Amino acid sequence: MNCLFVGAGSIAPEYAAGLSGSSLSLAGVVDLDGDRAATLAADHDCPSFTDMETALSAVDAPLVVNLTSHAAHGPVTRTALDADRHVYSQKPLALDADEARELVALARDRGLALGCAPGTPRAPSQRRAGRLLADGRLGPVGLGYAHAHVGRVTDWHDRPDSFLEIGPLYDGAVYPLALLVAWFGPVDRVRVADALDVWPEREDRRPSTPSHVEATLAFAAGPTVRLTASFYAPHRSREFYGLELHGDDGSLYLKGTGAMDTARDHIRFGRVGREYVNAPPTTPEDPYEYVDAVERLAATVESGLPSRAGGRRGAHVVGVCNAIEAAAEGSGPVAVDDCGATAEPPPAPVVRPAESSTGDGSGAAAIRLPAVGFGCSRYRDGAYVERADSIATALDAGYRLLDSAELYGNEHRIGELLGAPGAPDREHVFLLGKAWRTNHRREHLLAACAGSREELGIEAFDCYALHWPSALEHRGELSRLAERSVERQEALTFPGGEDGEPATADVSLATAWENLEAVRERGWARTLGVCNVSRAQLETVLETGSVDPALVQVERHPYRPRNGLVEFCRERGIRVVAHSPLSASGLLDEPVLNAIGTERGLSPAGVVIAWNVSRGVVPIPSSTAESHVVSNLAAGGERLTDEEIARVDALRDPDFER
Repeated sequence: MNCLFVGAGSIAPEYAAGLSGSSLSLAGVVDLDGDRAATLAADHDCPSFTDMETALSAVDAPLVVNLTSHAAHGPVTRTALDADRHVYSQKPLALDADEARELVALARDRGLALGCAPGTPRAPSQRRAGRLLADGRLGPVGLGYAHAHVGRVTDWHDRPDSFLEIGPLYDGAVYPLALLVAWFGPVDRVRVADALDVWPEREDRRPSTPSHVEATLAFAAGPTVRLTASFYAPHRSREFYGLELHGDDGSLYLKGTGAMDTARDHIRFGRVGREYVNAPPTTPEDPYEYVDAVERLAATVESGLPSRAGGRRGAHVVGVCNAIEAAAEGSGPVAVDDCGATAEPPPAPVVRPAESSTGDGSGAAAIRLPAVGFGCSRYRDGAYVERADSIATALDAGYRLLDSAELYGNEHRIGELLGAPGAPDREHVFLLGKAWRTNHRREHLLAACAGSREELGIEAFDCYALHWPSALEHRGELSRLAERSVERQEALTFPGGEDGEPATADVSLATAWENLEAVRERGWARTLGVCNVSRAQLETVLETGSVDPALVQVERHPYRPRNGLVEFCRERGIRVVAHSPLSASGLLDEPVLNAIGTERGLSPAGVVIAWNVSRGVVPIPSSTAESHVVSNLAAGGERLTDEEIARVDALRDPDFER
C-alpha cells in the first residue's frame, strides 16, 4: 500500500528504515522544511512537498503517516481524514481529549482506519510480559509503579522545542499508559496528581509546562498505578520506562514499556516470598520496528475492516493526560472517558496437547510442547539432592514443561509448587510423568499412575510414559522415595536377584504398552510416551499398540545425536525429548561449542540447547543454579544455522558410553 509521510523530522527516517521489508511503499513526503522533505524523498525515489493539500492531490496514497510535531498531530490527522485518507499518527493523537474523540468519530463516520503510536505494546518484551500476566502468575493485580523518565530533552534532541511545549506526559507517559490500557483496559479515574516546575537554573531553554508530574491512576479492571513522568529525571537514571506490577500472588518487572528490542533480563518475575528471577524469551524474537504498526493498520484496510482500535486507545490516553493535568491543578479525583478503548492483551502460551480421546492411533498428532523443558530428577553428580527450590526457580523463569517420574520421589513437592500462589495456571504447564520399570504389570502401572496423580494434585498427565522399555521385578510401591533411605530406594527401584544381577520381570514391551494404554482409556493421561528406546523397540510399540506414542524421550547430545531415530519420529509426528543433554563428560569443553557460543553470545551449554531446538527436539536440562536455569531456557530462543548444526553434528562419537 502506498503511504504519504507528513513530517520529515528525526522520527521519519526511523519509520522509513523498515519500509523495504514491509508491504508498504513511500509515495511522497511532506514537510514545511523543503530541504528536509527532499532529502528523505530522494532516499526513496518519491516526490517531496511543502504543502499537505498539494501532496494529497498529487499523490495516490490511501494511507497518511502523521509524523509532525506533537501539537500538529490533531490538525494534520483531521485534514487527512477529511480527504478520505486512512491515518496512522505519531503519539499523542491530539493534545485535547475532545479533539481526540472527534477524530475517532470522524474516522468512524467515514469508514476510515485510524491508528496511533506507540505500537510498542506489540514489541517482543512487552508481549512476553503480557503473556506472563495471562499465565495467571500474579493473580489479581492490585498495585503498579510506572516511570517515564524522558530526561533533559535539551541534551539529547536537536529540536527540543516541541517537547518543551507539551511536557513529559504527552511524549513519555503515553508509553506506559498505552501498554497498561492494552493489558487492563481503560483508566476509570485519576485519584490524585501533582506537578512540579523543577529545572536547572543554568538552562536557557525551559519547559513551558510542568517538567515533572506524578499521578495515581485507578483502572476500571482493578489495578491502581502510580505514574511518574519527568523531563528532570535523566533518562539514564535507574528507571527509564520501567514498570513494576504487584498482584496477590507475585510481582512482575518490565525494564522498558517503550523498548523495541528484547533481552533475557528485560522481564523479571517474583512470586510472593521469593526473589525476582529473569524470565527470558523462549522463542526467537525480532525487534519491533516503527513501521510494523503502520503495516498492521494497512492490513486491516486491505481486509475491508479498517481498524480504529489504536485511535480509540490513543484518544483515551490523551484523556488520561488531560485528567492528570486537571487533578494536579486541584480538581480532586477526575473521571476519564474510556473513548471505547478496550484491553487487547496477548494470550497465554498453549503448551498442552489438544483434547483428544479417539484411541485411533492419533495421539502423536495432539501434542504441543514448549521449546525447552526442565528435568526434575533428584540424582545429580552421583548423589540425591533436594530440587524444590530449583523447580520453583524454573517455573518462575518460564519453563512450562516439567519432566517428572515416580522414580524421582518428589512428585509431591512439584504438586505443592504447582498449587502454591504464583504458580502458572494448570492449563499452561505440560506435565510429563513416567512409570518405573518395576510397575509394568497392569495393576502396578495403574496404581503408580493414580499415586502420581494424587501426589501432583492433577486429574490427568499431559503425557504418561514408560520410563524404560524393559521390566524389573516389583518389590513394593514407590511413593515418596525421597523420604526413604537411599538403601531402601535402591532396593525398591533396582531389585537384585540371587545372582547379583537385576531381577527382571516377564513383561514384554508390547504388553507394557498395552497396560499403559489403559491409563489413557481411564482419562488419566491425554497422550502416551516411551523413554530410552531403540528404533526397533519403538517400531514394536507402533506395530502392536492401539495408540501411537506422542512422545519419545531418549538421551541425546552431540556425542550421541540419535539423528536416525529423530528423523524416524519426525516422519510419524512423534515429538522427541532429549534427557541428559548437557551431562556427557567433556562435552561442554569442546572447542567447537565454545567457538559457536562466542559468535552468538551463548555458553557451550546454550549451544547444545539451541542445537537440539533447531532440530525440533525438546531438551530438558536440569540445574540447581539460577543462572544456569535462566540461561538454558533463554538458549531455547536461539536457532542455529545449517552450517552451525553440521559443526555440532561432527562431534558424534560412535563409541560414546556413559
